[in-house]
Amino acid sequence: MNINKAIIIGRLTQNPEMRSTPSGQSVCNFSMATNRAWVDKASGQKKEETDFHNIVLWGKLAEIASQYLTKGALAYIEGRLRTRSWEDASGVKKYRTEIIADKLQMGPRASGFSGAGASSSPSAQNPSQYKAGGPAEPAPTEKIPIIEDDSDADINVEDIPF
Repeated sequence: MNINKAIIIGRLTQNPEMRSTPSGQSVCNFSMATNRAWVDKASGQKKEETDFHNIVLWGKLAEIASQYLTKGALAYIEGRLRTRSWEDASGVKKYRTEIIADKLQMGPRASGFSGAGASSSPSAQNPSQYKAGGPAEPAPTEKIPIIEDDSDADINVEDIPF
């Protein structure tokens, strides 16, 4: 059995680009950045690196992403890795690795959001989780705590919400 699964949480580095194939299929592309921080054992200095990921969404998921996501937005993407190759005009072989998303969960939005997809329906106001082929189960209404990486802080077992 083989597995090809990619899961990332990061921020969009550009607004989504929506287009249609000649057959009418919607496709959306954008780039996301993910960060990793650590302390260098040799120098004791805090280091950080950023990776950039090319994301591709198809169909209804592409339409939702292009309508609600913007540069800087936090998003969770699940999908599979695919590397394409082609020859450019000068005959040089090029490669591009992409995450073909089949699940999207949007992060919190700034209050007062009135993007292109703003609507008065409750489902349009909170499109927090979608799967390829349509909306997923409704998002829970309970407030989910945000856990931030603070390497300098001590962990207190009583603070863990589960």
